[in-house]
Amino acid sequence: MRVKSGAQLKCIYANACSMGNKQDELEAIVQQDSYDIVAITEMWWDDSHNWNAAMNGYKLLRRNRQGRRGGGVALYIRECFDCVELDSSDDKVECLWIRMKGKANKGDFVLGVCYRPPTQDEQVDEVFYKRLAEVSQSPALVLVGDFSLPDICWKYNTAREQAGWEVPRVYGR
Repeated sequence: MRVKSGAQLKCIYANACSMGNKQDELEAIVQQDSYDIVAITEMWWDDSHNWNAAMNGYKLLRRNRQGRRGGGVALYIRECFDCVELDSSDDKVECLWIRMKGKANKGDFVLGVCYRPPTQDEQVDEVFYKRLAEVSQSPALVLVGDFSLPDICWKYNTAREQAGWEVPRVYGR
């Protein structure tokens, strides 16, 4: 099944801070409320979690953190939906990007789930900003995640500038 143009998807996002003891609860919530897409950050999975990560009726796409503990992102997408994972060649950036297919190429959109740890350095931020600029060329973009950026003032939607660079401001369309 493709996403129908004008159709609505039921989605949920969670920062799990370890899925280790939360998988059963997540499955119950997803089944009860019949979500189409489930996005998760900080799942803290590694290859040892393959046996218990699957959810009936859903495709699981995930990017485990490489080289250290914690982090990672995942998407559960109902099996009936047509989606393609987009290339994410940099392992330092904890993002997963997919293109959801609409009917007759109408209603296509890009979905990204990202986790930015509070200690992430500016070089990794720049890689993320470059990728965000690329996927922002899509007619529709949905971005969810945990962006632990320093010095954000939510009241005025601003961030303090770092030496030599400005924090980009990205607004929805």
